[in-house]
Amino acid sequence: MQIATHFFRFFLATTVLACFSWVVPAAAEDKSIYSPIIFVDKEKGYIVVSNSGAVFGVEVPEAARPHLDKLPVSGMLDIVVELRPGNAPLLKTWKLAAGDSACKIFDGKTCK
Repeated sequence: MQIATHFFRFFLATTVLACFSWVVPAAAEDKSIYSPIIFVDKEKGYIVVSNSGAVFGVEVPEAARPHLDKLPVSGMLDIVVELRPGNAPLLKTWKLAAGDSACKIFDGKTCK
């Protein structure tokens, strides 16, 4: 009888956890990327970078778009992005690690 009770409790706990994981949406995850700037698309608001052998675009928010022309292609950029399943990563901040620019640091709102 005691084994049946333990099995029932285990089954109940597992079922509750499985249901809870389906109900709670996945939280957005931030990721830091250190990469050379491969391409800057000012019109569409994208920066093309690479990470772990993959080349991909990072969407730039409206606040950063006026500063895209200040980023030097082939400069080294340390960025923090928000990973969004099904969409391009969204830029949160950047710090220009190598290269000349009037905007070395973008904190999400202003350029320094």
